[in-house]
Amino acid sequence: MNKHIKNLLIKTRKSVFSQHIGNNTSNLKGEGYDFVELREYVDGEDIRKIDWVITAKMQKPYVKVFRAQRELEVNIVPILSGSTHFGTQRLKKDVITEICSILGYISSAQGDSFSSYIANESAFLSTKKTKKLFGVDKMIEYIYQYNPIGKNIDYRRITNDLFTKIQKKSLIFLIGDFFNCKDLHLNLLSKKHEVIVIIVRDEFEESPTSLGNVNLTDPGNNSIFEGDLNSSLINKYIKEVRENDRLMYVNLQKAGIEFTKIYTHDNITKELTKLFKR
Repeated sequence: MNKHIKNLLIKTRKSVFSQHIGNNTSNLKGEGYDFVELREYVDGEDIRKIDWVITAKMQKPYVKVFRAQRELEVNIVPILSGSTHFGTQRLKKDVITEICSILGYISSAQGDSFSSYIANESAFLSTKKTKKLFGVDKMIEYIYQYNPIGKNIDYRRITNDLFTKIQKKSLIFLIGDFFNCKDLHLNLLSKKHEVIVIIVRDEFEESPTSLGNVNLTDPGNNSIFEGDLNSSLINKYIKEVRENDRLMYVNLQKAGIEFTKIYTHDNITKELTKLFKR
């Protein structure tokens, strides 16, 4: 196994199993596990739920409500386009890989099954459903070795593929940089599944500085920009990024999708812990 992959797996496994981030307890109320509350019986409810001891003491029917733990099916979807091959401190692709590793270990630690898809111009299964720890190793090795250069993103195709291929109600993590996402519409997907979006960015992408004359290659389509990257051009770019993000946030909120943003310089475990504690 590649030394970098091995070190990443050791780091993320330690962070998950030492801090126990991401514990999942469903708000689904059912017949099992943790007692939640005692309340009066509502006419029409199943009489088998009545607690007859409490009912006799209170002289009116009462039922006990419990919180049932649920086993999730987790789908981890790194969106790997050419633009993720960028970073001033770390490549965004490396950050995405680390996030996927943490999510995989969390799923395994909780006894939840997980699978992964790689998405860009389409969404294709990269690792099959498993609960085993070695499944994380396999997933991360596949993601780490995947070459995103020359790949662009078709959000419409991605969402259609995921909607078709993921049959059972699941928790889906979409992890990418989410630039140029005017075609990102997750309403239909979020009605069928629980969706969480993790936006990975480098601060320089949102607030670049004037660089003067440059020769840059777009890793998504290999196009070349030669010219003066002056303040006027940068200000125009910053406005476009802010408008892209504003529309994205509005669309995600309308679809009831939880989201967070993680930068390449962030402590990833800490940021994910904040997400899971919301």
